[in-house]
Amino acid sequence: MINLVWLVPFLPLLGFLVNGLGRRFLSKSLVGFVGSGAVLASFVISLLIFLEVKAPGFSAQVVQLFDFISVGSLNIPFSFQVDQLSALFLLVITGVGTLIHIYSTSYMHEESNESFARYFAYLNLFVFSMLILVLGANYVMMFIGWEGVGLCSYLLIGFWFKNPSYNNAAKKAFVMNRIGDLGFLIAIFFMIMQFGTVTFPDVFAKAAPLGMNNSTLTAIAMLLFVGAMGKSAQIPLYTWLPDAMAGPTPVSALIHAATMVTAGIYMIARSNVIYTLAPHIQTVIAIIGLATALFAASIALKQNDIKKVLAYSTVSQLGYMFLALGVGAYGAAVFHVMTHAFFKALLFLGSGSVIHAMGGEQDIRKMGGLRKYMPTTSWTFLVGCLAIAGIPGFSGFFSKDEILAQAYAHNPVLYALGLIGALMTAFYMFRLYYITFSGKFRGTHDQEHHLHESPAAITIPLVILAVLSVFGGYVGLPEVFGAKNLLADYLAPVFAPSAPFAVEHHLSHGTEWALMGISSVLVIVFILLARQKFANYEDAGQESTGFAKVLENKWYIDEVYDAVIVKPLYELSRFFRDTVEKAGVDRLVNGIGRGVQWGGQQIRLVQNGQVGFYIFAMVIGMILLFVIGFLL
Repeated sequence: MINLVWLVPFLPLLGFLVNGLGRRFLSKSLVGFVGSGAVLASFVISLLIFLEVKAPGFSAQVVQLFDFISVGSLNIPFSFQVDQLSALFLLVITGVGTLIHIYSTSYMHEESNESFARYFAYLNLFVFSMLILVLGANYVMMFIGWEGVGLCSYLLIGFWFKNPSYNNAAKKAFVMNRIGDLGFLIAIFFMIMQFGTVTFPDVFAKAAPLGMNNSTLTAIAMLLFVGAMGKSAQIPLYTWLPDAMAGPTPVSALIHAATMVTAGIYMIARSNVIYTLAPHIQTVIAIIGLATALFAASIALKQNDIKKVLAYSTVSQLGYMFLALGVGAYGAAVFHVMTHAFFKALLFLGSGSVIHAMGGEQDIRKMGGLRKYMPTTSWTFLVGCLAIAGIPGFSGFFSKDEILAQAYAHNPVLYALGLIGALMTAFYMFRLYYITFSGKFRGTHDQEHHLHESPAAITIPLVILAVLSVFGGYVGLPEVFGAKNLLADYLAPVFAPSAPFAVEHHLSHGTEWALMGISSVLVIVFILLARQKFANYEDAGQESTGFAKVLENKWYIDEVYDAVIVKPLYELSRFFRDTVEKAGVDRLVNGIGRGVQWGGQQIRLVQNGQVGFYIFAMVIGMILLFVIGFLL
């Protein structure tokens, strides 16, 4: 089955071509069948590959399709690497991606036939690009997929392109990602210069002898992290992700849960040897990840757009994944990627169900009491909130607490700050839940009259994701529970090459129990505080003041970027346009043209029609030629 791994990305690509080329004459039902069926078929193949990879004694395999670049001694094949890490990501991408495609068949049904087909074509292309990213057997292949998801995010965020603000959000995502992508590209050039290859096993084999804190490895690690900061929305390149909510809600779920933003985590986990040999960069990653987690969580406390709250929660949760990577807990980071894919897809699709019922309204202050109108959406959304808050028994508890435990083993300060972020997460998520689903309905009578539970194509994916959000974490039960950590054992071969260089941190079982107990009790306390404050929420219509206004306006970071970066660049552009281009280059070029024109007008006077003058000119010319020849 592994030899057929090329079918996994090929089928979504085929779906993209069929729906894209046939967008003007295919029916919606056929478009939905092709788009969803292509990703579902990829999921089935991915599941079979996963079962083969999971078998005892399996070793990583590379399936080469053809030579992509061959210049001198540099050979870059178009090949796929199938191992434990790529197989796990295949399941997450295609599994969650299938549910999002099925959900979209109902959510996007109001679009015209052509627009509907265009949407599914883009969605299939998005999945294809992410599959290329995680299957690529070298950094160039990874970069191809990396750029592909960047393009697709631009197309899907700006899907409703007649709205200028949506176009601006798409451009913002595209430009900010290009900043990070430049770092990734330079890192690839460094690898070629230093190692003469970009294939994963060869790069890692040649990196290991260089030892710890080698300057070249440190530079490569930092440049790769710059790429990850852009794609996975870390400080300072995070502001594009909340604005990406401009796209359709299923797109938000796909970007935040199954594709794109997890690319940076995957890249660093794949490059674990390089980062273990660059501990200073690991420290930078941990600090930036923790700062992002806290910063984004503080903003989410005061957001009123249902999708913006979830967007900032994604930025915060990504921060925790980078914290795990920074302390060398690569397996914990991948574990949280998986559980986060389940509950974040659930939350986004649940928010889409709410928005669908509310006729497009996204302001939670105008909702309330939706639990009695939308019971399935309500309880599944509650499951997502419990999972992301880290309530014991839910998937987020196991992955989040493993990250916090690893952070504590590395440095107790990291644990304390990480715990503060987790408490803010519990508070803002249940603020969102109670304001939306509890109390009295605060919308218009017309909205209340049309409130209803979403159709099965929307609720069935919600139920499946709710089940995964509960039980998905049991594959990574910590040893303190007396069970085997199945996920850690499964991923161990991927991280084995970096193990000899890693610094081991061990916690006693008593310490682990204490850490879990402290975090669980405090999380429950903060949930109860949110319930007390927001269960019967009434919108007073008052504007926020003081620090609350700062949080509501996202610390004014967008305004700072606009003042410090955007406006100066616009002014510089105007200077080059008005002064350098128009007054300088244009005037010079036009002046030369006018000079030539004037010269031509003067020289033409020589042509006066008098034969005697022409003979005189010939004689003068001959004399000049004799003089020049004599002098030379």
